[in-house]
Amino acid sequence: MQQLLLATRNAHKTREIQEILGRKFEVRDLCTHPEVPETPESGKTFEENAILKAIAVSKKLPDLVIADDSGLEVDALGGAPGILSARYAGENANDKQNIDKLLRELAQTGTKPNQRSARFRCVLALAREGHVLATFAGNIEGKIVDLPRGEGGFGYDPIFLPDGFGKTFAELPVATKNRISHRAKAIAGLREALRSPRI
Repeated sequence: MQQLLLATRNAHKTREIQEILGRKFEVRDLCTHPEVPETPESGKTFEENAILKAIAVSKKLPDLVIADDSGLEVDALGGAPGILSARYAGENANDKQNIDKLLRELAQTGTKPNQRSARFRCVLALAREGHVLATFAGNIEGKIVDLPRGEGGFGYDPIFLPDGFGKTFAELPVATKNRISHRAKAIAGLREALRSPRI
């Protein structure tokens, strides 16, 4: 079983990545390393932030480190919330506050329901001993619904309707979301790389 350290303290993200990678991998996160400080996300892109986190954590710990930076881009909001997705309504905002702000700002644009195009993006960075080994990206297109729907998932899942589906990420079965999501697409590349003898 290959062991990986995820550079996050987000239990939802850790569980989702573990579920997608499967039983041949053991994914731990920084909850087991309280001595490691949070890495400031000072990059201007998802890739820059993922790399910053992967390098910082892999300098402190000997593990093979994965860092994930992901978020939602809404076209009518000029690509917002983007890299600010987790803190759109403020540094300590919760999922509901972020969703409420997004829906409020989207309503102010006057965009029609069928023109609320959006996408989830994910970039994973793989690092060891302060060196980036590779990055992997995935995205999924969809649109934003008027009101949150569903009890599953996390983040903006209740308002994101993926193209080709009649249910939001929060309404879809976990197995379906984990097959089609932006994170699943990025992890497909990661899984392939982890089979390489170079890693």
